[in-house]
Amino acid sequence: MSEQRITISLSSLFSILLIVVLLVLLWQLQSLLILLMISVVLAATLSPIVNWAEGRRVPRWLAVIGVYLALIGGFVGAGVLIGPTVVEQTDRLITQIPVYSEALFNWIQGLALRLNTSHPELVPQLVNPQALTNWVIRSSQQVLLRSFGLTKNIVGALFSVILILLISGYMVAGSKTLLQGFVQLFPQPWDRRLLAQVKPVSQRMGGFIQGRVVVSAILGVVTTVGLNILGLSEVSLALGVIAGFTNLIPFVGPFLGAIPALIVSLSMGGVTWLWVLLLFAIVQNLESYILDPLLVGSSVNIHPLYQLLAVFGGTQVLGILGAIIVPPWIAGAAVLLENLYIRPKRIAEARIERARNEESSAIDKDFVPTTR
Repeated sequence: MSEQRITISLSSLFSILLIVVLLVLLWQLQSLLILLMISVVLAATLSPIVNWAEGRRVPRWLAVIGVYLALIGGFVGAGVLIGPTVVEQTDRLITQIPVYSEALFNWIQGLALRLNTSHPELVPQLVNPQALTNWVIRSSQQVLLRSFGLTKNIVGALFSVILILLISGYMVAGSKTLLQGFVQLFPQPWDRRLLAQVKPVSQRMGGFIQGRVVVSAILGVVTTVGLNILGLSEVSLALGVIAGFTNLIPFVGPFLGAIPALIVSLSMGGVTWLWVLLLFAIVQNLESYILDPLLVGSSVNIHPLYQLLAVFGGTQVLGILGAIIVPPWIAGAAVLLENLYIRPKRIAEARIERARNEESSAIDKDFVPTTR
């Protein structure tokens, strides 16, 4: 038997070593990379507004400053107007978690007894309100820790927000220079191809976030008003904010936002929970059939399963924050995949098929049957 020798050139070994070093470096700089991901999404969201202002002869730098000041002012104004009430009602919700879990336990127990009366003594063993309360608290803490894992304290959180605003603002202001410098790293013709994909990728990512924010704000207001009418006025604003914020998460967000309101309504007794369930069903249909087609449209344009996997993957890595920023990145990656691989592949296959048809037609013309 002849021995096979595997030889590795010095350049290959150097390339492998370089890749390993880059992976280690990226892992060490993961917090900065996450901030860059958020900054890119924010820049893609605000770029259309800046471009609109620049098209009306407003200097780009002035348009960037004005847009970011308006954004900061909007958040500060919302915090001043509804912030204290939201904090107060949220604190009330947290302190009442044992009461809500007890009400949920009683409802589940009553439902189980109606469905199965043969072994009623097993119901308290299957559903433990204390264990349910502890599970809710632990799960909420884990999600929040993942969401705010980028920062260790309030100062760190404030620094991260300022850094995101500065990076995204610089991206919007000097986008042309940044992009031209970036694509120069790639050989021809990939530099021109990638530069041509910047606009559709930015439109896809920015359009997704713009639509989700507007839809979530509208649904948050509708939910707050509806819960107030149904008798949950003491916590309606907090529940509306929760429903609006979770609605930023595709697919699972509306269901997550409905859970707290349903649990609170169960503690009120009667059929209030049915009216709350009907309210969220109406809100969900309003989003699915009216608001999403009008405001979001086909901004994502990828299979729902991939969007769902993006939400779950982002949640596992970054918590709620990941569930919001990862889907736009998947949408942008889908644009690159469509324009740089799938569409050229289809064009090439069509050309091959056309060439085969032409060749077959030429053979048929050359073939002349002989008659006797």
